[in-house]
Amino acid sequence: MFVRHALPGERVIAEVTEESAKFLRADAVKILDPSPDRVVPPCPYAGPGRCGGCDWQHATLDAQRRLKAQVVAEQLQRLAGIEREVVVEEVPGAPDGLGWRTRVQFAALPGGELGFRRHRSHEIEPVDACLIAHPEVEAVGAESHTWAGAAGVEVIASSGGERAVVVRPRPRRSVTVPDLDAPASILLDQGKGRTEPRRGSGVLHEQVGERGFRVMGSGFWQVHPGAAETLLDAVLAYAAPEPGEWALDLYCGVGLFAAGLAEAVGPEGAVFGLESEAAAVRDARANLRDLPQARVERGRVEEALDRFQIERADLVVVDPPRAGLGREVVERVAALEAARIVYVSCDPATFARDLKWLAERGYTLSALRAFDAFPMTHHVECVGLLQRA
Repeated sequence: MFVRHALPGERVIAEVTEESAKFLRADAVKILDPSPDRVVPPCPYAGPGRCGGCDWQHATLDAQRRLKAQVVAEQLQRLAGIEREVVVEEVPGAPDGLGWRTRVQFAALPGGELGFRRHRSHEIEPVDACLIAHPEVEAVGAESHTWAGAAGVEVIASSGGERAVVVRPRPRRSVTVPDLDAPASILLDQGKGRTEPRRGSGVLHEQVGERGFRVMGSGFWQVHPGAAETLLDAVLAYAAPEPGEWALDLYCGVGLFAAGLAEAVGPEGAVFGLESEAAAVRDARANLRDLPQARVERGRVEEALDRFQIERADLVVVDPPRAGLGREVVERVAALEAARIVYVSCDPATFARDLKWLAERGYTLSALRAFDAFPMTHHVECVGLLQRA
C-alpha cells in the first residue's frame, strides 16, 4: 500500500483511493501518532484530495532530503545492485523550500479559472496563489484572472527579468487574454512544442555565471533558479574535460552543458550536441555561436549517432527525459568507448536501471551527487560519473 501524506513511523487512518491486482494507493486522512518530522503544510491547498503538485509539504526540509536520499539509495541497490550512501544537497536559492519554481503550468476549468490537477486525477483544484511559485511568476497574477477558452496556462519568469505566458487553447476555441498584473509576453501553444508569439517576442534570457542563454517561450530550462549553475558545476567537475578532447552532449537542450564543455576543450577540441526539439536546437545554435568548436544537430539519439557517423568520444554527457536512456541508447553510448560518461537524471528508477545496463558494458559508477532541485515534492536530481573498468 502506497500512502500519500504520511511519514515513516507514523500511525494513521488511510483511505484507499485506488486498487489494482498488486497494490493499493491511499491517502492518510487522519494522523494518530505523528512523526517528529511532521509540520503543518504551509499551503492551504496541500492535503488529501487537494492539489497534486506538492507531495511532502507536511515534512521538514531535512526530512524531505533524507527521504529522497533513501529512495535513491534503495533504487540503486534494488535495480543496479549498487550499495551507496546518498546525501541530497540543497540547491541555493530557496532556503525555506518555497518561491523557487520559475515555470508553473496551470490547468483551466471550463469557466476559465486556473488551478492544478489533483493527484492522479483530471479534476482541477482552483487556487488563488502557489507558494512554491517564484515571486516573479506570482507577480503576473494569472490565478486572479479568468482565461476564457484556455485549456492551460504556463507562466514563466527568467533570470534575465522577462516574463512569458504560454496559453494552450481548448479545441476550436479562441482565448481571451486578460489584462495581467505585470508585463509579460503572450504566446499561443500550437502543440508539438511550437508556440506563436501574440504579444512580445516570447524570447527569454537566462544567466549562468558569465554566460547568457536564450530560451524560446516554453522551451526546457531548469525550474529552480539555482539548478542550472549547480548542475553545470557538477557535470564539469565529473566530466573533467581537457583541451583538445572530443565530447558529446546528448539531449543537449539549449546548450547549457555543451557551452561549458566547449569552453573547456578549447578551439583544438570539439563538442557535438544532439537534441530532438527544433526550437531548442535553434536556441542552442544561437547560444553557442561564439564557440566554433561546438556543433548542435537535431535528431533522436537512437538514430542520429549513426546518421552523423559518430563512432567514438573521449567523454559523453547525457541528460535524458524521465524515461531515461533505455537499452538501445545505452548500447550505442557504451559502444563509443568514452573514458567518462556523466549521467544527469531526474528519475532514480530509470537512472538505476540504465546504470545496471552500463555496468554490463564495462562502466562503473565511481561518483554520485544528488540535489534537491524540487523542494516540497518527491522529485530529485542526480549526477553520476561512470568510468570504464
